[in-house]
Amino acid sequence: MNRPFAFLLLGLALGVPPALHAADAPTTPAAALPGQSLYHLQVALTDQHGRSVPWTSLRGRPQLVSMFYGNCHLMCPLIIENAKAVQKQLPADQRARLDVDMLTLDPARDTPAALAEIAQRHRAPDEWRFLRPAEGDVRALANLLDVRYRFREDGSINHTSVLVLLDAEGRVRARSEVQGMVPDPELVAAIEAVLDGR
Repeated sequence: MNRPFAFLLLGLALGVPPALHAADAPTTPAAALPGQSLYHLQVALTDQHGRSVPWTSLRGRPQLVSMFYGNCHLMCPLIIENAKAVQKQLPADQRARLDVDMLTLDPARDTPAALAEIAQRHRAPDEWRFLRPAEGDVRALANLLDVRYRFREDGSINHTSVLVLLDAEGRVRARSEVQGMVPDPELVAAIEAVLDGR
């Protein structure tokens, strides 16, 4: 009788279950992403605290997302203030279930320390994430969110000013062009619908 088989019989006789090899262990694969999910893109981001935040890790909660840059003194402050105004329209229980993510278009200048300073200057809620993609990933994220942008000679960036609502699976459920600080009622209604599971 070969030795491994003998040990198996002895273990069974003593009531000790056989050890499972990793290949034999049951696996529970994560639910497949829907085809329209933006989380199919595999990119890593860094938040204002210097922590790594994989783009796919945003899955599981509705997100209000926008793209901006720190040296912008006109539209980007409006984007941040508009997102704050949208959030204030929600009841407290819904507000706690919506994440807000600001992705920079300018990772060369918007370091984590710069993003932390921007968050503080704009009195952004502590739970907001200001995120910095790698320079090579900015275009891919902008394409996903349908944000058009181009750098100008003076270092400014001409870009789409928009808030995008993603559901928990990363599907775009609404988008609102930012034109001022007054929140878009249709965006607020869409957020409430997503948070209510509609």
